[in-house]
Amino acid sequence: MPAAVALPREVAQVQALVAACRDARMPVVARGRGTNTTGASVPSGGGLVVSFERMDRLLRLAPEDRLAVVEPGLLNGRLQEAAAEHGFFWPPDPTSAPYCTIGGNIATNAGGPAAVKYGATRDNVLGLALVAGNGELIRCGGNTTKASTGYDFTRFVIGSEGTLGLVVEATLKLSPKPRARQALRALYDSVESAAAAVARLMAQPVVPSMLEFMDGDCVRLAREVGGADIPAAGALLMIEADGDPDTLPHAVAALRRAADGPGAIGIDDAPDEAARLKLWAARKALSPALRTIAPGKINEDVVVPVSRIPALVEAVRALSRRHGLTIVCFGHAGNGNLHTNILYDPADADESRRAEAAMHGVFDAVLSLDGTLSGEHGIGLAKRDFMGRAVDAPTLAMMRAVKAQFDPQGIMNPGKLLPPT
Repeated sequence: MPAAVALPREVAQVQALVAACRDARMPVVARGRGTNTTGASVPSGGGLVVSFERMDRLLRLAPEDRLAVVEPGLLNGRLQEAAAEHGFFWPPDPTSAPYCTIGGNIATNAGGPAAVKYGATRDNVLGLALVAGNGELIRCGGNTTKASTGYDFTRFVIGSEGTLGLVVEATLKLSPKPRARQALRALYDSVESAAAAVARLMAQPVVPSMLEFMDGDCVRLAREVGGADIPAAGALLMIEADGDPDTLPHAVAALRRAADGPGAIGIDDAPDEAARLKLWAARKALSPALRTIAPGKINEDVVVPVSRIPALVEAVRALSRRHGLTIVCFGHAGNGNLHTNILYDPADADESRRAEAAMHGVFDAVLSLDGTLSGEHGIGLAKRDFMGRAVDAPTLAMMRAVKAQFDPQGIMNPGKLLPPT
């Protein structure tokens, strides 16, 4: 529990809160809607939680400049609705989009299925206003997609999980909504053949707008638990193309050719929009459906090079056998960003111990495969102690030095992201 919770409505109040906490050396933890899975918004050191639920305004929507200016508490879904009225969208689309905030998206560099073509949050933010740990308001970036004016603090702050300061305003890059979409479902006899197809898909000129992966266990659970109409398979890819209705058939044909190959046992079209939405609904419902298998799950969003996906899945299967736990893999194959879900009962002490050991095993495997600890969830508390292995000592020292510059008193979300010295 924190010592207190503040709900500011304006930037000046945020500055006053941070200044007061600076003088009192009290920890400050930002909170959006709390959907993160790594403990980054938990006030583990007590102090003040600053909730941005009342700073939720869409300050400006400028279709002519393809941008929106928002407060951090604005829901991703509300921004999407407002932008859609003008024929635009903001590309980061995590599963939690209807109820996560833009501030939380910025804190973790959130992505989602569309990131394979349109990029994650870091690729779709033009500028930020930030209250640093000394109470000063810092502005970085601006209103243009091109800029070469000093250090790029905007991209640096994104993904910093509130350890440098509190984002109080963001200028976001909007993209035109595609006029048409079409989805394919490709089934394979093994993870290896599906991963080879991913490599082929990403090597040809037509970039899919989404490319999602599910291993065989995940396919089975989606069918048996989620009620999805999916035949048995060793692995599944969901592929989508978007664009102009006149050229879309050519793009889909190119993706189909790339998806076809050794190990492919079926490639089906979603013939209309209803079928496409049903296909993606099954994917988005998968993570919540896992709760019906076990009361607890550890969801780690690790990333490996696309060619290493089979090795990662095999390592996860070995961990599943070793620890006697169900572990399923699915996620954003085009980026090599897989969600490994370790299912267990938190009320069972032995299962909890084995689940934590399995999580550490996943991290070990990822790092040995030249991967990284997180693609879109962040580091928080859950992965903090692995940072020393994921990042070399000189780089980690530079990160600490930068934090000290932004946050000289060390009050901004202490104990998160960077391991203790």
